[in-house]
Amino acid sequence: MDFLVVASGFVVGAVVGVTGVGGGSLMTPLLVLLFGVSPVTAVGTDLLFAAITKTGGAWAHARRGGVDWTIVGRLAAGSVPAAVLTLVALHFFVADSKALAQVVSVGLGAALLLTAAALLFREPLRRWAGRRGRALPPSVTAAKRTVIFGAVLGVLVSVSSVGAGALGVTALFFLYPGLAAARIVGTDIAHAVPLTLVAGLGHAAAGVVDWSLLASLLVGSLPGIWLGSRLGRALPERFLRGALAAMLVLIGGKLVF
Repeated sequence: MDFLVVASGFVVGAVVGVTGVGGGSLMTPLLVLLFGVSPVTAVGTDLLFAAITKTGGAWAHARRGGVDWTIVGRLAAGSVPAAVLTLVALHFFVADSKALAQVVSVGLGAALLLTAAALLFREPLRRWAGRRGRALPPSVTAAKRTVIFGAVLGVLVSVSSVGAGALGVTALFFLYPGLAAARIVGTDIAHAVPLTLVAGLGHAAAGVVDWSLLASLLVGSLPGIWLGSRLGRALPERFLRGALAAMLVLIGGKLVF
C-alpha cells in the first residue's frame, strides 16, 4: 500500500469534508497527473471510490429526512441508462486504448472547468433561482427536465467521474428553486450513489479498475472526511471553494489543451 496514495486520499477526503465537493474533481486528476495512472483506470477507480464514500453521506441525509426520493428517481431514470450506454460506447466502439484515454482526458478537463464555474457562481445562481421560483408557478415539465439533466449527468460522470456533486446541486437549484438547500444537497448525494456505482461497475467489468489503488484511497480518505467534516465550521468555506475552483480551472485547462 503506497503511503503517498493514502496521504493523498486523506487530503482529498478532508477537502470533501470541509466543502462538500471535490471528490472526483480532485481525486481523478490527482491520480492521472501525480501518480501517472491511466485516465480510464483513474475514472473507473474513482467512480467506485465515490459510490462507497457517498453511501454514508446519503444514509445520514436520509435519516434526517433530507432526501427527496421522487427527484432521485427522476434523475436516476435518466442517468443510469445514459451511463450504461456511454460505457458500452466507450469500451466497445473506441477500440484503440490511446484514443480512449484521449477521450476520457478531454471529457475530464471539460467536466473540471464546468465544476469550477459551478463552485464560483453557486451562491449567485442559487439566489437567482430562488427569486425565479417565487416569481413563477411550479413548472409541469420539471420532471421531464430532471430526467434529461440526469441523462446528461450520466454521460459526463461515466466519462470523467466528475460532476455528480457541484453540477448536480447547481442544476437542482434551477429545477427545484422552492426546495430547501439541505434537501437539494441530500438528494444530490443520494442520486450520486447509484449513478457512480453503476458507472464504476461498468468500468470494472471492462477491467479498468485498480482494486489495490481503491483500497489505499479508502484507507486515507475515510478518516480525512471525518476530520474535515468537523473542521468545516472553523475554516472559511468561501476561500476554500474559491481556491478549489481556481485549481480546477488550471487542471481542467491542462487536460483539455
